[in-house]
Amino acid sequence: MNVSSQQICSPIHSIALLHSINNPQLRAAELDEKWSRLTDLLESSQLSAILVQRNENIAWITGGQVEARVAIPLETAVTSLLLMRNGRKYYLTSNNEAPRLADEEFLHLGCEPIITPWHQDPLAEVHRLVGTGAIGADRPRAGFSPVDLAPLRAPLTPAEVTRFRWLAEHTADATATTLLEIEPGLTEDQMSAAVAHRLLAEGLLPTVLLMAADDRIYKYKHAVSRGAVLERYGMLNLCARKWGLAVSITRFVHFGPPPQKLADGFAACAEINAKLLHASRQGVTSAELFSVAARAYREAGFPSEEELHHQGGPAGYLEREWVATPTGLQTLSETEALAWNPSIRGAKVEDTALLQNGAIEVLTQTPSLPQIHTKIEGINYPAADILIR
Repeated sequence: MNVSSQQICSPIHSIALLHSINNPQLRAAELDEKWSRLTDLLESSQLSAILVQRNENIAWITGGQVEARVAIPLETAVTSLLLMRNGRKYYLTSNNEAPRLADEEFLHLGCEPIITPWHQDPLAEVHRLVGTGAIGADRPRAGFSPVDLAPLRAPLTPAEVTRFRWLAEHTADATATTLLEIEPGLTEDQMSAAVAHRLLAEGLLPTVLLMAADDRIYKYKHAVSRGAVLERYGMLNLCARKWGLAVSITRFVHFGPPPQKLADGFAACAEINAKLLHASRQGVTSAELFSVAARAYREAGFPSEEELHHQGGPAGYLEREWVATPTGLQTLSETEALAWNPSIRGAKVEDTALLQNGAIEVLTQTPSLPQIHTKIEGINYPAADILIR
């Protein structure tokens, strides 16, 4: 089946989303809500301040404004935040990074700079400012109380939902366009380069690039690119990030008719994905969602397949804020991004969806590609099928 290219995110819709993203009232409400959550944590933990060092937490508390990465793989950037219970906010940085951070990262955030020579540790200044009060930290540090900020990152705020929509649409567009253009003879690395080029050109950072060809798709759940040459079956499996948020998507192309077992695997994955989405409601636990997946695999005729790979979970400022496990105690909030990824022997369904107001919306839909529609209790859950060329 030949499918022509089609724009997934219309210019009008994209402009409307950007207008919402730049809405000052929406942004102010988001920052106020996050400071309120953080203040509650400071008070309940009897902390005078929190030292925030992890990229995902810095991006979260600043409404996606500060993404001060230099070395992309590192969990920390060239700055950290000192947030105090008395309302004072500081950012710590070195003299060589300070001018750019002041001009491009912390503008209008109400944070005061703490600047030290690049060869000095700023912790002495932190202790001077806080005094004798207890200080929390989101990374292990001697003398600091460990603090987990992950629970504060849910539920998503309206501003975050708007940013997620824009990011998901543009990531899906880049993925679908690339899938429609790849041809046999390309290497996995060339496939990675093609989709990464589109993402980077729009200011999106690819954080996962798992492109694979033919037998490697069947053999490995995470087929990191190793230069294999595409013959008949190709996979684009990626995550992209902007404003600190991360979305996930996987799409497949097969040149010539696919084996029936593979087609059956996609149909089963779509059904399992639909059941997971249908069960994704406020208050449901990680363990309950894992049970949904296990039962869905059995009902699809693939018992215990869930044991071979994680099934995904909520997304946010990490590609997965947590994954569903048999004993997991985490629960979904009323507004969450979701990234389930059921897989069966070379087949896989993976999208980023939104749980909001008790309903599910798939954010990374690719209408230019084939879809499988599964209905549960009258609700339609779309999933991507194989593109056959």
